[in-house]
Amino acid sequence: MIKRILVAALATSLSLAGAAAAFAQDAGKVGVVVKIGGIPWFNAMEAGIKERGQKLGIDAFMVGPTSADPALQVRAIEDLIAQGVKVIGVVPNDAKVLEPVLTKAKEKGIIVITHESPSQKGADWDFELASSTGFGEAHGKLLAEKMGGKGEYAVFVGSLTVPLHNAWADAAIAYIKKNHPDMTLVGERYGVAEDVDKSRSTALDLISAHPGLKGFLAFGSQGPIGAGRAVEERRKVGEIFVLGPFSPGQGQKLVKSDAISGGFMWNPKQAGEVFVTLADKLMKGEEVKDGDEIEGLGKVKPDFENRNIIVDQLVPINKDTVADLAAMGL
Repeated sequence: MIKRILVAALATSLSLAGAAAAFAQDAGKVGVVVKIGGIPWFNAMEAGIKERGQKLGIDAFMVGPTSADPALQVRAIEDLIAQGVKVIGVVPNDAKVLEPVLTKAKEKGIIVITHESPSQKGADWDFELASSTGFGEAHGKLLAEKMGGKGEYAVFVGSLTVPLHNAWADAAIAYIKKNHPDMTLVGERYGVAEDVDKSRSTALDLISAHPGLKGFLAFGSQGPIGAGRAVEERRKVGEIFVLGPFSPGQGQKLVKSDAISGGFMWNPKQAGEVFVTLADKLMKGEEVKDGDEIEGLGKVKPDFENRNIIVDQLVPINKDTVADLAAMGL
């Protein structure tokens, strides 16, 4: 009798497991292509993608190219199209370069969701956890406070073709020009902030070339890390201030030593979760409506014309918050 019960229980268990697997398969695959693999910011995003996928019974995974090369993202998206995924998520390195391949995906009936690329052509929706103006101005204001409203500063972005990074830079520079005329921008902007080594070497060059340099505003998660290391190497801590979004776990030692003076971020793990939450909603045929309460985004007011869902959920990174943020795996 006990043997029969155990066999029946095992059969039921296997049946349920099979049903769950079948459900996940029916739900469709969700592949998210990020800017570059293997760095803390996108490692956190991958954790959010996987955890949310498991919770919703969706086969959701991340693809991280080996470098921040738009051509590698195109190749990854082509591969996902060939796999027949139902949803492709992308954090674009170059919005323009990706337009044709994203349009191709949509033509094949694949849902396309982007992040960090407002008004992306070829996307069904783009979502942002911070508005470009609010994010840029918050950093511009903080840099001005640190620099006492005077001196030279430099701006890094992920690349000159990443619309969102450049929108942040535009907002920060405009705020500084309007409110702090004694602050001077060095050069234009440098597209190195997704590469820690290039950020460091560019910062070292700028420190050498501009003795009056007092600040770095680095948009791109590797920019503050590289610039902070350069400031430490040149023993300019307390003289040159480095600000921008970065992974707290990667940068907390530099924050503690004052080589990085702070910045703002949103939660990349939360962004990973939102990719899957939106994918699930859209795969079910549900539309995004004004006033919808979407987990991870809160109550939304979508821009239907430009297909953007933008909320402001800024998280300050400083000596008081960095350890707790790092402990969260960020």
